[in-house]
Amino acid sequence: MEENSGEKKGDEDQKVAFYKLFSFADRLDVALMIIGTIGAIGNGLTQPLMTLIFGKLVNAFGSSNRQEIVHEISKVSIYYVYLAIGAGIASLLQMSCWMVTGERQATRIRGLYLETILRQDIGFFDTETTTGEVIGRMSGDTILIQDAMGEKVGKFIQFISTFVGGFIIAFIKGWLLAIVLVCCIPALVIAGGTMALIMSKMSSRGQVAYAEAGNVVEQTIGAIRTVAAFTGEKLAINKYDSKLKIACASTVKQGLVSGLGLGTLLLIVFSTYGLAVWYGSKLIIEKGYSGGNVINVIMAIMTGGMSLGQTSPSLNAFAAGQAAAYKMFETINRKPLIDTSDTGGIVLEDVKGDIELKDVYFRYPARPNVQIFSGFSLVIPSGKTAALVGQSGSGKSTVISLLERFYDPEAGEVFIDGVNLKRFQLKWLRQQMGLVSQEPVLFATTIRENIIYGKENATEDEIKTAIELANAAKFLYKLPQGLDTMVGEHGTQLSGGQKQRLAIARAILKNPRILLLDEATSALDAESERIVQEALEKVMANRTTVVVAHRLTTIRNADLIAVVNAGKLLEQGTHDELIQDPNGAYSQLVRMQGGNKEDENITNIDLDKADLTTALDNNLSRSSSQQLSAVKRSTSHGSSRHSFTLNYTVPGLIDIHEAEIGDEDNKKEDKGSLEKRKKVPTMRLVELNKPELLYLLLGSLAAIIHGLIFPLFGLLLSTAIKIFFYPPHKLRKESRFWALMYFGLGVITLLVVPFQNFLFGVAGGKLIERIRSLTFKKVVYEEISWFDDPAHSSGAIGARLSNDASTVRTLMGDALALIVQNIATIVAGLVIAFTANWILAIIILAVLPLIGLQGFLQSKLYKGFSADAKVMYEEASQIANDAVGSIRTVASFCAEEKVMDMYLKKCEGPTKQGVKIGIVSGASLGFGSFILYCTNAFCFYIGSVLIHHGLATFSQVFKVFFSLTLSAVGVTQSIGMFPDATKAKDSVASIFDILDRKPKIDSSSNVGTTLVAVRGDIEFKHVSYRYATRPDVQIFKDLCLTIPSGKTVALVGESGSGKSTVISLIERFYNPESGEIYLDGVEIRQFKLSWLRQQMGLVSQEPILFNETIRDNIAYNSQGSATEEEIIQAAKSANAHNFISSLPQGYDTSVGERGIQLSGGQKQRIAIARAILKDPKILLLDEATSALDAESERIVQEALDRVMVNRTTVVVAHRLTTIKGADIIAVVKNGVIAEKGRHDVLMNIEDGVYASLVALHMTSA
Repeated sequence: MEENSGEKKGDEDQKVAFYKLFSFADRLDVALMIIGTIGAIGNGLTQPLMTLIFGKLVNAFGSSNRQEIVHEISKVSIYYVYLAIGAGIASLLQMSCWMVTGERQATRIRGLYLETILRQDIGFFDTETTTGEVIGRMSGDTILIQDAMGEKVGKFIQFISTFVGGFIIAFIKGWLLAIVLVCCIPALVIAGGTMALIMSKMSSRGQVAYAEAGNVVEQTIGAIRTVAAFTGEKLAINKYDSKLKIACASTVKQGLVSGLGLGTLLLIVFSTYGLAVWYGSKLIIEKGYSGGNVINVIMAIMTGGMSLGQTSPSLNAFAAGQAAAYKMFETINRKPLIDTSDTGGIVLEDVKGDIELKDVYFRYPARPNVQIFSGFSLVIPSGKTAALVGQSGSGKSTVISLLERFYDPEAGEVFIDGVNLKRFQLKWLRQQMGLVSQEPVLFATTIRENIIYGKENATEDEIKTAIELANAAKFLYKLPQGLDTMVGEHGTQLSGGQKQRLAIARAILKNPRILLLDEATSALDAESERIVQEALEKVMANRTTVVVAHRLTTIRNADLIAVVNAGKLLEQGTHDELIQDPNGAYSQLVRMQGGNKEDENITNIDLDKADLTTALDNNLSRSSSQQLSAVKRSTSHGSSRHSFTLNYTVPGLIDIHEAEIGDEDNKKEDKGSLEKRKKVPTMRLVELNKPELLYLLLGSLAAIIHGLIFPLFGLLLSTAIKIFFYPPHKLRKESRFWALMYFGLGVITLLVVPFQNFLFGVAGGKLIERIRSLTFKKVVYEEISWFDDPAHSSGAIGARLSNDASTVRTLMGDALALIVQNIATIVAGLVIAFTANWILAIIILAVLPLIGLQGFLQSKLYKGFSADAKVMYEEASQIANDAVGSIRTVASFCAEEKVMDMYLKKCEGPTKQGVKIGIVSGASLGFGSFILYCTNAFCFYIGSVLIHHGLATFSQVFKVFFSLTLSAVGVTQSIGMFPDATKAKDSVASIFDILDRKPKIDSSSNVGTTLVAVRGDIEFKHVSYRYATRPDVQIFKDLCLTIPSGKTVALVGESGSGKSTVISLIERFYNPESGEIYLDGVEIRQFKLSWLRQQMGLVSQEPILFNETIRDNIAYNSQGSATEEEIIQAAKSANAHNFISSLPQGYDTSVGERGIQLSGGQKQRIAIARAILKDPKILLLDEATSALDAESERIVQEALDRVMVNRTTVVVAHRLTTIKGADIIAVVKNGVIAEKGRHDVLMNIEDGVYASLVALHMTSA
């Protein structure tokens, strides 16, 4: 994020032109917008037309005698009924058409944005965006864009047509007076324009801050196990809060500016009325105007002027939408350097598979100062297997990236069959290649969907063949749902080996001409590796194959072995040829990995992955991958950037019995939560806003005064009508007084409205900040098993924080201000009406409940739609999150269209709901408008009857009319808030779902024991454990294990036996269901959790780094207390200092999202340095050196050996060399410790599990 901040500052002032928001409208949208506009113009003209009818009424009341008045008024009242019908139809068309087209276009923009993101070159993801930002923009910014192009446009057109219509009528009725009043328009335009401009700038600032906050959420939730292990929760919360503070300040300023703008507009409007009264009187005296004409002009100008004041919310929405659209539209219009959707280019009938890299120069876009290749050349003949070996970060994986055309070389060429890659059609080119990466990326769908990812139209036979070739058939057909089993987010329901086999099946299914294997068998156990290796060799026959490998045993048979170092090809040849030169680079690598004779046989023994079919009972009850300290989400980017070196994947097995039940439980929970959501009282939200109570009270006071302004205005108006019929000398005197009264009302408005908007801006802004902060804080401190639920994925949580908080703000900020204001308007209106004539007031009030009924029905209907749509949008967000996070896999398998189909399918539901909401809202508004005008007709008719019977006077009827009309405007405004308020209530419920939850393991708690000195004795006593997501699979049954202080204990056993679960239980990611775990004789549940985790240093098999500098990553959770010396010393101990120093920015180099700018080995060394810096008493190493090349592994292992002195160390390891020297080796099998002892002791046990394991692997090696 840091390096982009400068660029973002430049973008702050950017926005798209308003008309460009509609760039993506189709014909139906254009038709809807035209009809909606006609409806809005019609609806807007009803009020100026009403002033004409009002003029007729004044004449009828004034000129008729008591006997004829009922007949005369009923003739005029019928015009009101016609107007009511017209207004009803126009309102329906306006609201429905604009809401529906807004929903449709916003959905299209979301889809286009994702589609464009998916077709961008990989360099774009390295330098210009992050998954968090994409999700933030798709969920947050599109809401603002939709707001700016939906019903707010209809309302704006309505108010402008009222304004224009009012002025036209004013000119017809009295042009002299109208001309004077029109002179005030420039002042209104300048005030309104200035406000919109400032609002737009502030809105931009807020959006940038929110996008950055969204990125913090995505990073933190995506790496939650690392955050928990390093007690980095506070760090994440502080970082998130700092972004929220910027956004909150922007919100408060927006409130103040909009208040000042609106206050100024109303001051100008009221001053204009004052001028009208004074100048109108002058015209009556000097030009012979009639009082009726002056009243008509004033009424017409008044409705026009008031409507101009009401454009403020629309202008605010337009400004926010234009600012939000800027970044999204910029991306949509971006032309990728390498475009997957480009259908131009050569397609070969038959691909032989000759590959040549010729004098290639290359640097990664994110690190332009680091030269990866300078003049690199390599020829791979058709049908041959070429293996690339070399140190971690030497550029081996860059070859694969260039062949896949993830990047283009800056100079030099890459050829296939003698044709430069740039000349091929990109999609066709990638279809000729099958890629299997070191970190297999699966998507949160079924096994079948994952396998057919690269070939949509595959037959059942083809799928079956691919599964058998990848040795996946055995475990797949044992699953209750078989191929229809869900794999979980990033495949978390499968063990690493199972995921890798599916990835291989997926590549085989493509039947590619060129195979790219990046440590493809790394995650498999010995037996499976042997079978898959045989299968791959069968598949590799007659195919050109490029293999990146660390384990030299896997590539001995390659036709060509190329040794790559620092971007240069050092030597190439077959194994036998290269081994001849004892001083050659390859020979040195072999010696490094080999060591002595014994080591040559057993270096690469994959202990926990050995299939024990022959040696021991093969028990398929394996632990789920969620046990692991390595966060699955971290694999979402697929291959790392510089090196696809292996990061061992999490062991575990699909839930054999519970997959379907789990799904049902989730559905039940979702339904339950939706049921609960209806019951959250709004008072709880008010409690959250308690610190701003003073702001809310003072704001409400200001809103009450603001609400009184319009009824007072009506009272002034009805009183002012009388003065126009006074004699000239009295008229001159009275007109000055009433003109000043209007000006005084304007001054009060100018003082009150900014005050109100500022205070509610503070309360609303602080509420959003508090809700987001509290919710994020709560989420970060949830127990790890909570994140195992797909509903709590990083995408879903990000969308929730982004949408819910901003929607809630409308309830406590904008809506609350409007409600208080309207209550004051209604109460004042009623008081004036009852004071004037209580009989007439009571009769009219009897009709008003109809308006209330319409509002109630609308809110009920809206509520049902809103909650369903919310859940579906969260699911759509997760699809986007998956795809963007795994962009290399999506690109490699040309799956962009498939992702789009899945995404658009999830969006269908919410879009349909949005259309229904539009129609319901339109019908409600139409009904409301119809009732309103009918009430007016009824009011005057009843008034005439009362006058006829001598129960009311002409003046009283008008006072009641004005007071109740202005009150009714308040009522309809409140009804207009229903869509926002209902959305907000759903969001409130969604937020309290999280806030009310009590974590089962609470790392935020300060309760618990701490020890002055930790020895490090660990003991597992009769521990039984099952994962909550699959209660039918028993991981541990009465497991007992003692780990003495200062000793090293290595855990071995087959994949999924529960070794990593031991580490998860020590870290208290989970609690055992029975039994106890002790540290220094104290049960670990009695310790303060954050203190307990600070005593441990965890290095996982998949290192998780944050999108910060290398320095910040090493010093993670030292709360800034680590000195430069300590950081450098830790890096030296982890053998990372040399490569860090060689980078142009050194320790200030940004590692990219999830460390993607570094190779696997480099990431792992930084992760080790981070653990070393903690200086923990207990070290937990989960394949800590797996991703390193031979030389680095040796040095890091030496460093770890030094660090392990006097520390209790628990090691989970695959390779025997890393655990031979352990004080105790514990073999985990069938949920218990089958054997334990030193290496030599265990090797001497006849038919022992450990000895059989070693023997079996030596045979397969």
